[in-house]
Amino acid sequence: MTGLSRRRAGWPVIFALTAVVVLAACGADGATVPPPSAPAATSTPALPPAPTGDDRGALTAQTPVADIDPAITNLGATATRVVYRSTSGVDGAGTEVVGTVFTPAGPAPEGGWPVVTVGHGTTGVTDDCAPSASPTLSGTTGLVVPLLQRGYVVTVSDYQGLGTDGPHPYLEPVTAAYNLIDAVRAARNVVPEASTRWAALGVSQGGQASWAAAEHADDYGDGLEFVGSANLSPAADLSGIMAEGTAAPLSLPQKMILPYLLEGLSVLHPDLDPADYMRGALADNQEITLSCVTARLSEKWTVATQLTPEDTGPRTEAAAERMNGWLEEIALPRERAEGPMLVVVGERDNLILPQWTSEAVDKACAQGDVIEFESRPGEGHADGRAVPGAVQWIADRFAGEQAPNTCDGGAR
Repeated sequence: MTGLSRRRAGWPVIFALTAVVVLAACGADGATVPPPSAPAATSTPALPPAPTGDDRGALTAQTPVADIDPAITNLGATATRVVYRSTSGVDGAGTEVVGTVFTPAGPAPEGGWPVVTVGHGTTGVTDDCAPSASPTLSGTTGLVVPLLQRGYVVTVSDYQGLGTDGPHPYLEPVTAAYNLIDAVRAARNVVPEASTRWAALGVSQGGQASWAAAEHADDYGDGLEFVGSANLSPAADLSGIMAEGTAAPLSLPQKMILPYLLEGLSVLHPDLDPADYMRGALADNQEITLSCVTARLSEKWTVATQLTPEDTGPRTEAAAERMNGWLEEIALPRERAEGPMLVVVGERDNLILPQWTSEAVDKACAQGDVIEFESRPGEGHADGRAVPGAVQWIADRFAGEQAPNTCDGGAR
């Protein structure tokens, strides 16, 4: 059973049939027939209250991590797995989220260690895809190591629904923003020597999360000092994937990410019918296609080789318009960022097309954001060659250097 069908099978469904019968009859003894009793009222369980104040990022569990990437331990750094309180952007409810906090070796500098909250790329949508369950955090330690080398406390959120109760609202930006910001608070609860100064670094799905965190750094990040956000290959705006209607072709990477995208959108739109957008081998093998990104690779390749042009894309123009609208609802920018940003795209990216991100940057510039936009020729999606420059950009923000701004007419 797929993740989508598992969740729908668990949703309570209540069918109520109320019949109202009016009888105006009198018996021989003059008695009247009483009206039927009102049906018993049903109630929706109350949502857990959202955390406020010091309860945001409060720890409900913490455990030292021994089984971690040797690249971390070789630096003398320590790792702590935490469960912390956060807020759902879907319904405003309080949630618990898993994350991993890394503390650099040696004494903290004057003023405390700065904190970098890292948004990981797509790992999947089911609980077994939680990065904290992997010694390499599903490959995310490649971002953690250079930040630790700079002397920062680093925190990596799994995101809501990965390794915890409930579905993962894949690419819902407000949830991701809250999770990353509360991960900073969780890190400071683990490491009392950590500073209130923080930055965000994200890649792909995490690039959308780090961008969204920049937009909510003031209204949700109160009590913390935000210095900037570096967003690599961010999934800022995917509405272009359906912009040309039913004839829009999808690249192979886009086809293989489609099951995750539909799964995430179904959290926001339970009436979504996957068959409107996905058929053939993708629809018939969701146990495989919804497995974690790095799992069952040979089987995923087999599915990919079976795809035909008719297997993906909206079934009707109406379905295309619905999808386009849903994707526009979660697209960035949604509001002005509360600090400078770096946005990097690879010109050979065939998953999140460079022009989609460039257009999102143009919108953000128009609303007054400070952005250094970098388009890198010869690089594809989430290319690791962009990481050193992003780490240096963050170091410059912590050092108080003025952020470059290509929005003001600089080179794009």
